[in-house]
Amino acid sequence: MNFDLDRLVRDNIRELTPYSSARDEFKGEAKIFLDANENSLGSPLVKWYNRYPDPRQAELKKAISKVKGLAPEHIFLGNGSDECIDLLYRCFCTPGKDNVIVCPPTYGMYEVSGHINDVEVRKAMLQPDFQLHVAQVEQLVDENTKIIWICSPNNPTGNSFNREDIETILNNFNGLVVIDEAYVNFSRHKSFLQELKDYPQLVVLQTFSKAWGLAALRLGMAFASPDIISILDKVKPPYNINKATQDLVKEALNDIDQVNDMIKDLVDMRNALFSVLEKHPLVEKVYPSDANFLLVKMKGARKIYEYLLTRGIVVRDRSNIQLCDDCLRITIGTEDEITLMMRALKEYVKKP
Repeated sequence: MNFDLDRLVRDNIRELTPYSSARDEFKGEAKIFLDANENSLGSPLVKWYNRYPDPRQAELKKAISKVKGLAPEHIFLGNGSDECIDLLYRCFCTPGKDNVIVCPPTYGMYEVSGHINDVEVRKAMLQPDFQLHVAQVEQLVDENTKIIWICSPNNPTGNSFNREDIETILNNFNGLVVIDEAYVNFSRHKSFLQELKDYPQLVVLQTFSKAWGLAALRLGMAFASPDIISILDKVKPPYNINKATQDLVKEALNDIDQVNDMIKDLVDMRNALFSVLEKHPLVEKVYPSDANFLLVKMKGARKIYEYLLTRGIVVRDRSNIQLCDDCLRITIGTEDEITLMMRALKEYVKKP
């Protein structure tokens, strides 16, 4: 299969001259910056944040590259993974003409962003065991299919997809295959990052929101070939990652051992909660999970959800989603939070 990236790029993006910010044009070292119309007196509230951040996030990418084992030119940083998703649509999908394929139930922003960009979203439903329906995916592909979105481990089901099925899609599809690995750190399955060298159409999404515990900083990562990364860089806003986020994430990257310990603790707590819930009288099934949450099928899930709200406990009601009837999605909280939730479920069983 000969992958032709130039065929995928929208004509207007291919011909686009990107905005050149003051910090893009300047290279090297300097002490005095009079080029970007910043407030040179600074802020009375926060020091060191009166200057624009590095638009290319060079130092942060170097730090991430050491952790991920990929050169910086394979890395794009977005304002959350949602910006990466939106940019992939804007760069590669022509509105009103092209289509993409999603595999529901899955992360909803793939479909929402498709509709925002006026791109047809075709659906290949997962099988009852929450695995990919590869034959259905292949049937939906036509000459205008630009992207196949795959979330593994999947949200809201929590499971990882069979690697062979993903590889089958990669080996037979000539558009972009985007594998969203937001939850991969909680899984024993291997990331697809090292497969980038073998699949020029592959894009892998990861995030600092889950395993790293930095959701408020809004930093998503897209890993791909340098050619794909250069197109995303061409279209992104000039200063999409603020300085506070760059500084704090660089600091967090120095504490990998602590993050790994936290991941282990969360996985242990997930497994413990799984064992408790599967014996609960309200629970019909707890689905296996490779993420930091559990999908739980419960008798009268909506009523249980509403009862937990009265106790100040918010879980996610997924019972209106196909294949997730009567299911709640429960994030692995702290030990105290899980204890309070289980106490509330016990009260619900006893209530008249």
